Amino acid sequence: MWTGVFFALAAGLMWGLVFVGPLLLPEYPAVLQTVGRYLAFGLIALPMGWLDRRELAKLSRADWLEALKLAAVGNLLYYLCLSSAIQRAGGPLPTMMIGTLPVVIGISANLRNHQRDGRLPWRQLAPSLMLIALGIACVNQVELQALRQNPQADTWAYAMGAILAAGAVLCWTWYPLRNADWLRGHPNRSPRTWATAQGLATLPLAALGYLGFGGYAYSSDLAFALPFGPRPALFVGLMVAMGLFASWLGTLCWNEASQRLPTATVGQLIVFETLSALLYAFLLRGQWPEPLTLLGIGLLVGGVLWAARIQPEPTGLSLPAE
Repeated sequence: MWTGVFFALAAGLMWGLVFVGPLLLPEYPAVLQTVGRYLAFGLIALPMGWLDRRELAKLSRADWLEALKLAAVGNLLYYLCLSSAIQRAGGPLPTMMIGTLPVVIGISANLRNHQRDGRLPWRQLAPSLMLIALGIACVNQVELQALRQNPQADTWAYAMGAILAAGAVLCWTWYPLRNADWLRGHPNRSPRTWATAQGLATLPLAALGYLGFGGYAYSSDLAFALPFGPRPALFVGLMVAMGLFASWLGTLCWNEASQRLPTATVGQLIVFETLSALLYAFLLRGQWPEPLTLLGIGLLVGGVLWAARIQPEPTGLSLPAE
C-alpha cells in the first residue's frame, strides 16, 4: 500500500511540471507545446523500447491499439486542453478544475470497478472525499480572489479556459480508469514496458502533429519562427524535461502505483499533482502561500492519508445459472 502511495507521490511531483511550460512560454501556441512535449517523450521512449524489445514483442495488436488510444486521449488531447486552458485563464483556474480529479476519479472508480478491486465503503470514503473537496475549495478561494482583482481579466478567455479545463478533466478521468484496466488485467506485464509502449505509440501522433503545425504556419504566413520558436533553447529544454520526467518517468511511477492500489484509491492520489502544481506556481511567483492556502493543502494531504488507510471490501460475483 505505502509503496504504491510513494510511486503516486513521485508521479504527482513530476506531473506538476506540466503546469509550468505554458506559463514560461506564453507566446508558444498550445498545439506546438503539446506535440513538442510528446515528440520528446516518444524519442526518449525509442532507446527504452530497444532495451525492452523482448517484452514489447509480447504485446498483441489489441495491446498496441489500446496504447494508441491511451496516448491520444491521456497524453495529446489532455495536454492540449490543459495548456490551452492555462494560456487563456492563467494557472489558478485550470489548477482548480484539475484539482477535482481525485474526487471525480475516486467516485467513478468506486462505481465502475468495485467487482474487481473491491468496494471502498462509501461511509469510510466520504470523509476523505469531503476533506479533499474542502481543501481544494480553500486553495481555489484564494486563487479566484486574485483573479477577480486583475483589472485586465478577459471574461471570455476565462470562460473558454474553464471549458477547456473541463475537457482535460474528462480526458484524465477516462485515462487512469482505462489504463488501470489494462494493468490489472495483465499483472504479468511490466509497468515499465507499458509506459514505454505508450511513449512509442505517442511518437507518430506527435510527429504528424508537429509536421501539421509547421505546414499550417508556413501556408498561412503565421509570424512564428520555425521549427523551435523565438526562444529555441528554453523551448527544447522544457520539452525534453517534460518528456523525460512528466511523461516517461511519471507514467512509469503511475503504472507502478496502479498495479499496487485499488483504482478508487490511486485516483485520489492524483491530488499530489495539484499540490505540486501549486508549489511550482508559488515558486515562480516568488510568493509565500496565504494562510487559507496552507489550510487547504493540509486538508488535501489529510484526505489522501485517510483514503490510503481504507481497505476495500471484497464484492462477490454472482455465479451464472446452470
